[in-house]
Amino acid sequence: MRLLLIADTHLPKRAKALPDEVWDAIAAADVVIHAGDWVEVALLDELAARTPRLIGVYGNNDGPELRKRLPEIAREELVGVRLAVIHETGAAKGREARCDRQFPDTDVLVFGHSHIPWDTTTPGGLRLLNPGSPTDRRSQPHCTYQTAEISGGRLHDVELHRLSPRTTTRQ
Repeated sequence: MRLLLIADTHLPKRAKALPDEVWDAIAAADVVIHAGDWVEVALLDELAARTPRLIGVYGNNDGPELRKRLPEIAREELVGVRLAVIHETGAAKGREARCDRQFPDTDVLVFGHSHIPWDTTTPGGLRLLNPGSPTDRRSQPHCTYQTAEISGGRLHDVELHRLSPRTTTRQ
């Protein structure tokens, strides 16, 4: 099972559309995971129409319409991997211990908010993934997203993709 992880798209405030490379990765994915800060509902509708399975949560910049349709925390089991998605996990300092306490029955936690890519494993064995943002790099050198595979009840082949600063977008 191929996963695509994105967060903090902030459409259409930070960009008018997702980059073409991200749409291509969405087309190749079995599951798309969005860790919040969509900003407007149009992207939720478009992703829901274009992917076989969408898992998403709302973020701090998402208004009532998105909050009505999305949970604060999503929990799914994907072929034996217990996954949770949340927008914010708090400060980087102490994140691993805090997430171990808050998500004890989870194998992988996908989060956003900081726009900073993150890939660590906690002392309790929880994999923490933040794909960064495909549309708003903030202080990072690149806009980013992640892909991963699940097979045999395990997450593997997690890859951070850096987008070219001149990435074009489809309208």
